[in-house]
Formats: sequence, structure tokens, C-alpha cells
Amino acid sequence: MKRLTLMIPILMILSCQQNTKKTTISDQVMVDDTHSFSKPSVAYVEHLNLDLKVDFEQQQLSGKASWIINNKAKASEIIFDDSKLNIAKVTLGTAEKETTFSFGPEAEYMGRALKVAISPETKLVNIYYTTGKDASALQWLNPQQTAGKKRPYLFTQSQTIAARSWVPCQDSPGIRFTYHAKIQVPVDLLALMSAENPQAKNNTGIYEFKQKHAIPSYLLALAVGDIVFKAVDERTGVYAEPSVLEKATWEFADMGKMVHAAEVLYGPYRWGRYDLLVLPPSFPFGGMENPNLTFITPTILAGDRSLVSIICHELAHSWSGNLVTNSTWNDFWLNEGFTNYFERRVDEAIFGKDEAAMQEVFAKHALDDAIKDMGAGNKDTHLKTDYTGRNPDEGTNDIAYEKGFFFLKTIEAAVGREKFDAFLRGYFDSHAFQSLTTEQFLDYLNKNLIKGDKVLENKLEINKWVYGSGVPSNVVAVGSERFKAIDDLLANWQKTGSAKGLSRAIVSSNERRYFISQLPENLTAKEMTVLDAEFGFTASNNTDIQLAWYELAIRHHYGTADARIKAYLLENGRMWHIIPLYKEMMATPAGLKTAREIYKQARPNYHPMTYLAIDKLLK
Repeated sequence: MKRLTLMIPILMILSCQQNTKKTTISDQVMVDDTHSFSKPSVAYVEHLNLDLKVDFEQQQLSGKASWIINNKAKASEIIFDDSKLNIAKVTLGTAEKETTFSFGPEAEYMGRALKVAISPETKLVNIYYTTGKDASALQWLNPQQTAGKKRPYLFTQSQTIAARSWVPCQDSPGIRFTYHAKIQVPVDLLALMSAENPQAKNNTGIYEFKQKHAIPSYLLALAVGDIVFKAVDERTGVYAEPSVLEKATWEFADMGKMVHAAEVLYGPYRWGRYDLLVLPPSFPFGGMENPNLTFITPTILAGDRSLVSIICHELAHSWSGNLVTNSTWNDFWLNEGFTNYFERRVDEAIFGKDEAAMQEVFAKHALDDAIKDMGAGNKDTHLKTDYTGRNPDEGTNDIAYEKGFFFLKTIEAAVGREKFDAFLRGYFDSHAFQSLTTEQFLDYLNKNLIKGDKVLENKLEINKWVYGSGVPSNVVAVGSERFKAIDDLLANWQKTGSAKGLSRAIVSSNERRYFISQLPENLTAKEMTVLDAEFGFTASNNTDIQLAWYELAIRHHYGTADARIKAYLLENGRMWHIIPLYKEMMATPAGLKTAREIYKQARPNYHPMTYLAIDKLLK
């Protein structure tokens, strides 16, 4: 969609731009999601009773998913999403009367529809199944792939549309349900879920879980391994492998302060406990905001708490994303743009304004780079996207995160922080445990913040932000005094050639990342040697600094870092940390050869989401 040159009143936007078919059932608004076969306007799920056995030898989950459904339309069929599941049988009701089922055609990315025959009176559907060999949500790790090297490990990653590969479900973020689960695992392992969790192993290997708040399927999560727990305070704590636990607990000692800061901003934390699970290195993301239990990468265990701001992001999802959720993946910015805004407000409260300002500068750089890479006129740079017929994972980019952030930041600048904070608190309260479309948010914005103020409406240029390409010209300006000081230091280094004392003047993780990012394009290997001697970048334990430095090392043929780069790629499975290095290597024939050699060794340790992306890259 081309960017409009005139501002259209919001009510007209809603009538003209909304292209999502929706049906109201009882007090819920059910949206037909192009990335789900389910038809919630006909029949939808309300509660899951899950009973599974975890088999590490077969690398398989087996058992039963019992769904309490709402057949408001008195339909003769309910449709679930299924990706490579082996369905043994389906029964109805507590009497377990067997019923017929069929499958729709297989569709790329989406799997297939599981169509179950029901009666108008059906309230319970029981699906007996096992997971397939290539279940995209499941990563099975052998003992050598774990920190302890003694026991296997399993974890799930359901976002965006992978929950259907381990549970037959209506796999749309617009459909929410509560759940109870019973999981059987080997007796020397502990099971955890996105729910109320045990804090120690038992002697039966059977664990029960309860999630009393309605969540979408992408927040279903399971982890099984040699896992132990340590409390940080009365409502926060850390789960990890035994050899990692003490280091992780020290690193995340400020978790309680973060929760408190978030509550001061936008209201009470409504999920009970907030715990972290530090996963093995193959976890493909920085973190995943599973309710009650954030899954987190071990790559942020820098030993100096320099990377813990990622916890602020995952915690913020307890409001923006988990509490109020995007109805479809075309509304993904409602999750991530809000969360980036919320995260940086928590960062400011905990770490100070300078830290938040630096992160905002990085955010603008990331957004500018994304627009440049995608093209300023690309429709995928809209906040309201259309990924129909494509994998919604393609939309998990800096448009949703950073364009969404700057839209909200621009609104804050226009109305004032105090007024905007009050609006956001009301937004979270009014829509708690609900899923919203972009259009529903805009309607709420119009009624509760703009309130017919045409001057404000025109100033915000909402249509350009949401339905236009690129970044509107009214984007709020950001800047960092610390970065300006670093620019001066960098200019002096380029003038004198001396790096002496720079490491004492450029200290924090963000300061050093910025310094590296501003080094000249004609940087020589000799100059990199001088900087490395001063800062120790190659040997850094900070993965953000490693990534920034290693990209330069590859680009400028700084061979001193080669061994560390290889180790980094072999030991780290975080997608956004390794894919840029593979891309950088591909710039030369020799680099491409090296990339393929390293990848051949590394691929077995990567998550399916990671290796499928790199397979395409290096084909």
C-alpha cells in the first residue's frame, strides 16, 4: 500500500483499511486468521487437558489432548491445526465415543486441517496422537549438547505457528484457552511448562501443571531436562542446569526490581510467579515470553550483568503480548512494538536515562537498516502487514519491533508522557486476557486518547504509520550524549592513531557496541590489532560485542579472530547472533567455503528454525 499524502480520520481508516473478517460469538470477537485452518466463528476451544509422555529414545511425545469446546453455532465439525502429527483416534465426551476425522490438503508452512465430526451438543473432543519426527516446535538435545553433558534435554518453541506440531490445536493468537497438563518424563529429569511450576524433581517423573489464565497456543511451552531451581526473591527465581544455576542467579539478581518497576509503570503483574529458564545454547532466540516462565538464552550470561536488559523485554511481554495479544500475526506490532516501548521504560527506571537513550539510538539504526534492506516502498514495512500465503515468521523483524516502538514514542512526544502512561494503563486493564486487531487498537486510541482532537489526529499521522510504507517524517528524534562523546573519542583516535585509554573512557556494553559500529569502512587489520589490544574485543564474553566485532573481523580479514568466530558459531544457536556472521562470510568465495565447513559441524546443534534459515542462505 502506498503511503497516503493526506491524513484520513481514524474512523474512516477503520472502515476502509480493516480487511479481517470477524464474527462475534457470545462476549468474544473471533477473527478468521489466514495462518490457521480453524474456523472459530463456527466452533472454538476454551480449555485443554493435556496428558503426554516424553520419550527421549524415540524423540516423541505421545498421549491425549482433550479440548473443551464452545460449539455456539451448533456445527457438525470443528477444525484444528495439525503439522505432521500422527493421529490415532478421536473420541467425544467423557464417554469417549469414537468419531470420524479427516485431513485437509497439506499447505506449506501451515501443515493441514484436522477436521473432527461433532454433534451440536458436543462439549469435549479427545485427540489421541504422537508427534512426528520433524516436529518444528520440538528440539531434542543429546547429553553432549547440554551444559552438564550427562542427560538429554527437550524444549519447545511454539511461536509463531509451531504449536500445531506438538499439540493438535486451533493455532491462532486470537484464540485463547486455559489448560491443565500431566507430563510423564524420566525420573531423573524435571518438566516445566508455561504455567505454575514445581521447584524440585519428584520420584515419579509425573508432573502436573495448571494455567488458569487464558493464553493463545503460541504460549504453550514445555521443557524437560536436568533442571534445578533457585529463588531470587519471593516471586522470582531461576531454573537452569546445575552447572549454570549459580552464575545465572547472580546475573539475574535484579529480576525483582524489574518486576516492581514494570508494575509502577503499567499496573500489577497478573501471572503469579515470574521465573526464568536458562536453556542450552541452541535456543534460537534471546528469549521467549512464555507465561510464568520466560525461556532465555545462555548467551546473555556475560558475567557482569551487561546484557540483562533483555529480561526487561521478556518481562514486558507479561503485559504487551501475553496479557493483551495480537489477534493475528499480521498485527504482530501490537506485541513487539508495545513491548519494545515498555522495555525501554523499564530500562530507564532501572538503569537510567542514558542507558535508555543509547538503546533508542540503536533502535533507530536497526529500523533504518530494515527499511533500507526491505525497500522504503515495500508493503512489508507497514505496521499492519499481510503475510497471507507466507510464513508469518517472516514478519518477526525490526518493522514490528522498532517501527512499532517509534510510533508509540511519537505518540508519547505528542501528548506527553504522563497522559500516555495513563492511556497505556487503561489499555492493559481494559483488554486484559484478550486478543486485539490493529483496528481494534486504533478504535481504542481514537476513543480514549485522541477524543476527536483533529489537531492531534493530524499531528500523529496514524494512517501513514500503520498502513504506510517506510517511516513517516514526524518520527520523534532520538539521541545520546554518551554516543556524542564517543564520536569525539573516535575522531581523536582516527587523527592520532593511539587507542591508549579508550577502554577506560568507553566502558558499558552499549558504548562499546556503538564504538565498534562507528569504526570506518576502510579499517585495516593493523588498526583492529591496536583496538583489540586495548579493549580485548576478540576475547570478550559479551555476545553483543562479539557479534559486532566478529562482523568487522570477517569483513576486514582480521585473522586473529578466526578461531573465536568458529567457536562462537559452533557454541551459539541464537539466530540473530549467528546468521549475520554467515552472511558476512558469504561476501567472498573463500569466506563462503569457510562458512559451509563450519556450518556442517554446527548444524546438528542448531534449532530447526535456525538451520532451516541457514540452509536457505548457504544452499
